[in-house]
Amino acid sequence: MANALLTPSVITKEALAILHQKLNFVGNINTQYDDQYAKSGAKIGNDLKIRLPNEFTVRSGATLSSQDVAESSTTLTVDTQKGVDFTFSSEELTMHIDEFKDRYLEPAMSVLAANIESDALSMYKDVYNFYSGVGAANSFGNITQAQKLLTDSLAPYGDRSYLHNPQSVVDMLADTKGLFQDSSSISKQYKDGQLGKIAGFEHYENTLMPVHTTGTAAATTGYLVNGASQSGSSLTVDGGTTTFLKGDVITIAGVNRVHPETKANTGVLQQFVVTADSGTSATTLAISPAITATGGRQNVSAVPADNAAISKVGGGASADWQETLAFSKNAFAFATADLILPNGVDFAAREVSDGISMRIIRDYAISSDTMPCRIDVLYGYKAIRPQLAARVGIN
Repeated sequence: MANALLTPSVITKEALAILHQKLNFVGNINTQYDDQYAKSGAKIGNDLKIRLPNEFTVRSGATLSSQDVAESSTTLTVDTQKGVDFTFSSEELTMHIDEFKDRYLEPAMSVLAANIESDALSMYKDVYNFYSGVGAANSFGNITQAQKLLTDSLAPYGDRSYLHNPQSVVDMLADTKGLFQDSSSISKQYKDGQLGKIAGFEHYENTLMPVHTTGTAAATTGYLVNGASQSGSSLTVDGGTTTFLKGDVITIAGVNRVHPETKANTGVLQQFVVTADSGTSATTLAISPAITATGGRQNVSAVPADNAAISKVGGGASADWQETLAFSKNAFAFATADLILPNGVDFAAREVSDGISMRIIRDYAISSDTMPCRIDVLYGYKAIRPQLAARVGIN
């Protein structure tokens, strides 16, 4: 039987299915789709507003104590366009889709997925919940510590994932052999790298997991808070001679985390992540979460005292470790948008699957007698609720 002619829609759907299967980080977070970018006059770089949950305080007694409802949102910018380009002939459009997939789509989507995934994984630097397993191989104990961090932050139980690098998988399997049970997943298609479920997480192997290198500040940094009663996402400090890098995790003496709902002091130091590189003579540190000691969004037991010591979590000066990442689906968002379909080309198609929009265009180049093809994705990403994720550093 003759092969059917491959249409733009068939090719795009198949390419998108391959891409989605290979994204085991992006495929397990909140994917949002916005078609406004395909409308006439839309510009690359538009922002997508994502509303965050309201938080309230509880009164005691019968007397009404009204509180203002200040809804908040975060902005996700969709401004990154990446794609893969290649050339094929009209003859090759008569292939069976499996042949075309093996020769063109699999290698093209593999490299595109790797680059998109690597970009999105940079969001680990926005996560402030951190457990240091630095100096030792990964273990089941690390997994349970990550589980505790997510549970303490009230992350939902049903949609938790855990990403490992290959060495982490080797160490974890050696420590947990016999504990995985995949029978509940037999009937569903696995994503690339899926290992199974243990300790409340679906586990995945991902070769793109980053290595974090800290600034030159030691574990005992020597930096002190400069001025009492500071709040917000900028912390004034006494000037030092060492650096912090984005993604470094710190604590402040006397500043404990509170229970997200009751606001009770947990007795555990609140962790903060540095959100911008500092210079050697920095007098302020950009941090997340913002220090909030009152109201529905309260996250600390008290504001910092003047001269409170700042410590670094995870290692000393210029330390490095392999990141592993535990997260609930709504910790992060990945958004794609429709790119326009131009007129006057050989063929063009656009498809959307599970919140990911992809476009394919083929044209005829008369100067070289070839048919160039391009596949594009326009996307952006954001840590929208980083408290629902936790990093575990290992060596």
